[in-house]
Amino acid sequence: MVRNVTPGAKAADIALLVLLALAAFTCIFPIVHNLAISFSMPAKAEGGFVTVYPRGFTVAAYTKLFEDTTFFQTFFVSVKRVALTTFLSFFISLLMAYPLSRTNREFKLRNAYMWLLVFVMMFNGGLIPFYLIVKQLGLMNSFWVLVLPMIINVYNVILIVNYFRTIPKELDECASMDGAGPWYKVFRIYMPLAMPVLATTTLFLLVTVWNEFMLGMIFMRSIEHAPLQTYMQQLVVRIDPTLLKSVDDVKRMASVSDKTLGAAKIFVSMFPIMAMYPFLQRYFISGITLGSVKE
Repeated sequence: MVRNVTPGAKAADIALLVLLALAAFTCIFPIVHNLAISFSMPAKAEGGFVTVYPRGFTVAAYTKLFEDTTFFQTFFVSVKRVALTTFLSFFISLLMAYPLSRTNREFKLRNAYMWLLVFVMMFNGGLIPFYLIVKQLGLMNSFWVLVLPMIINVYNVILIVNYFRTIPKELDECASMDGAGPWYKVFRIYMPLAMPVLATTTLFLLVTVWNEFMLGMIFMRSIEHAPLQTYMQQLVVRIDPTLLKSVDDVKRMASVSDKTLGAAKIFVSMFPIMAMYPFLQRYFISGITLGSVKE
């Protein structure tokens, strides 16, 4: 099929490409700029001379960051937290979404539970009641206080519910006629068909859990048990005069500043998510669009 492209249509396509290029540059530039700062000398970074490439290339900020054993301890805590939270949330959200996707005739309390979920998504009890509950349950300074509050994400559950409601009812009826029970339907029919939205909600949860640092600040008494983001949020350059025993020590400390170290912290903290996103990106758009049509 030959399409007659008018000058106006060509101009519109060019304008759209320019707009998308500007949007892509707006998203990429902060990452490149931050990476350049992390590899620059402190004087160049503090003076504002760094743009998209390092000035006075040095890896001192990363050396300072990785030489601390606490960094690796908190990194392992974050990895364990993300893995466990994602695993539990995946199956709990799946098991919540299936009955809520049924009709009122099949599940008479469906609307009551759905309104309850929407209410708790919009309102919460506040920080002080949350703190008191955690303290009464004996979860202070416990790894589980980093996991349990993050397991259920109501927004993700609603996305999965809406996706389930787009699956043809005939498929469910055929499975019932063949003797399939609810457990078989969930894990052998609905879960494989809902992989796009499940991958999308998993990506949402990964980003949320990985970047969360407030729970570690409030409930962890020792920084070794806190997640990586909590540790990196508190990490600053401290110069101890008693450790400066030679000229080399002075030069090494002078090669790092709060700005270059902060840039290194930002890049290291977002690198795992950036590395994982390409594997889930192909599900992203279809999962969002197909899970946001119905209530």
